[in-house]
Amino acid sequence: MNFEIKNMKLKKEGKKRIEWAKDRMLVLGLIRERFKKEKPLKGINIAACLHITTETASLAITLKEGGAKLRLCASNPLSTQDDVSASLVSDYGIEVFAIRGEDKNTYYKHIKKTLEINPQITLDDGADLVSTIHKSWKGETKNQKLPWAGTEETTTGVIRLRALEREGKLLYPIIAVNDAYTKHLFDNRYGTGQSTLDGILRATNKLIAGTCFLVCGYGFCGRGIALRAKGLGANVIVAESNPLRALEATMDGYRVLPVKEAVKFADIIVTATGDINVIRREHFLLMKDRAILANSGHFNVEIDIKSLEKLALKKREVKPLVTEYTLRTKEQRSKRTKPKRIYLLGKGRLVNLACAEGHPAEVMDMSFSNQALSCEYIVKNYRDLERKVYRVPQLIDEEVAQLKLKSLGVKTEKLTPQQKKYLKSWEEGT
Repeated sequence: MNFEIKNMKLKKEGKKRIEWAKDRMLVLGLIRERFKKEKPLKGINIAACLHITTETASLAITLKEGGAKLRLCASNPLSTQDDVSASLVSDYGIEVFAIRGEDKNTYYKHIKKTLEINPQITLDDGADLVSTIHKSWKGETKNQKLPWAGTEETTTGVIRLRALEREGKLLYPIIAVNDAYTKHLFDNRYGTGQSTLDGILRATNKLIAGTCFLVCGYGFCGRGIALRAKGLGANVIVAESNPLRALEATMDGYRVLPVKEAVKFADIIVTATGDINVIRREHFLLMKDRAILANSGHFNVEIDIKSLEKLALKKREVKPLVTEYTLRTKEQRSKRTKPKRIYLLGKGRLVNLACAEGHPAEVMDMSFSNQALSCEYIVKNYRDLERKVYRVPQLIDEEVAQLKLKSLGVKTEKLTPQQKKYLKSWEEGT
């Protein structure tokens, strides 16, 4: 068995936490019981590049129970929970290559090790694993074949993969799990909203009530963050480039401003756009003293850290994963005022995973149920799939929703035959 983790002695604590998450992921539990009996993934090699959390562990165990051989690596250098890795290897026999805080070289080394099993299916979170395949692919050989298909968990990853598809360079089919309604309407909004605030609070222990809270981006992640910040009593401002989303934010009761105006009085600034250099040099110069910066986009590119480093007179870690940058602008020098301090959380990486534990198990239950069922779908249908990015099949999306409602004890209304007929007809009007 191959693996590379931090410390096997952490396995006991890891197993406790995995069991806690499993008990709260009831939909995935139902799928796991069926997979255990039917073995729909028997003989299938799966390479997965995901955040190694207790919730991911529950998915990994489900895939293995379904008959798959699984190899797992991290999708972010700071998101790995080392105790979970230890338990997956020791207690569940799953090969893991991940160490929290690993450098970039080690991160990509682990991705390459994960791909050594020549997977029929890939699971990705941010498309680093899939992009590694694309960058290194030199054609099929006896020992190297393309995967049948893969899945992608995130908005950022789907954006990258659709770019590959547009350029005609996508080498194999991908199912965009992020596009499932039971994923982005809940995971992105309620999961990201809660876990982002959790990360900020754990890192800073700051009172949110009364603060000026800037959210950059008003997709489902951004609106979830804004909603939770508002619920804690913050004065929320939204910065958004898309006119429809900006209008939505306005109608939702938020003040909408360009970043350049909003940063002047923001106490906390969170990026959630999936784009690069959302907060950059011109914004750092305008920020108030003791402004807090955090990122909830997948990669650490939304905050221009290189420019922040260049502007800083000095930097120091004042708390775990809280870096203080001391800046002095020309205006401050002329007025002989004290330098200002800017605090960066989690090194600009995903604040909910760097500084907290990520999304709650109950919401990841739906996302990872889509992943598991999409893997089963690939095994049954890969021969009919083209080199495209596909949505999760509607039947899978609806099955996950129905199972989740059942697990919550929620009953839905049933249409009468008359109502069904009316919805399909055109004759009746005013």
